[in-house]
Amino acid sequence: MEGRRSFEKALAIDPNNVDALSWTASVEAALGLLFLTDHPLEHLTASEAMVLKALRLAPDHPWAHFTLATLLINTNRVAQGVAVCERALTLDRNLADAHVLMGIAEFYRGCGADTESHVNQALRLSPRDIFAFHWMYTAGFAKMQVAADLEAAAWFARGIEANRNFPDLHFGYAAALALLGNLDEARAAAKTGLAVDPTFTIRRVRSVPARGNEKFVAGAKRFVKGLYIAGVPEF
Repeated sequence: MEGRRSFEKALAIDPNNVDALSWTASVEAALGLLFLTDHPLEHLTASEAMVLKALRLAPDHPWAHFTLATLLINTNRVAQGVAVCERALTLDRNLADAHVLMGIAEFYRGCGADTESHVNQALRLSPRDIFAFHWMYTAGFAKMQVAADLEAAAWFARGIEANRNFPDLHFGYAAALALLGNLDEARAAAKTGLAVDPTFTIRRVRSVPARGNEKFVAGAKRFVKGLYIAGVPEF
């Protein structure tokens, strides 16, 4: 990843560069959480070490707080993560990613129906944001938790229009279509996702442990079920 290499170069020059530490931590978190690796825990551990260092150097850095909140919420420390995310928003009310993260916390609590409003708030703040495609993925995944598969498919399709090169959108779309019974379309979406990321497998999804309450775990299992039906390889 070009961005990752740039941040690493910045850290080689100055190991205490807070922006580089925070953004490298964000990249490591993404690798660990978005089914982009078969060894997610290694990336999550590296991310947390970096962001904690960044916060020791700059306790009021909004993006560092956001990154730490991302790690906490996604590793079964939701209440603590929400508090850190609220701190990020106190420091920067227009930090759209933090609004989405509050929505992510909702579906980890099993309240996926409440996620969409947070995503819409972020889109109002930054409608052309370079990360908007991922926010749409978040909304789609949350809709699958509450079995609103038609709405999930619509969010995934919208995300694909924003960024056709993010494989998780194609796999989310495939899973939602499969659960709706649209098997030909689901298999076509899965095939497109595999063209973007040929290494993607259901095992990789399972390697990121389902964290959250019973409703979250059930939603994650629905996602995996949809992937199976759509023909995504297990290994």
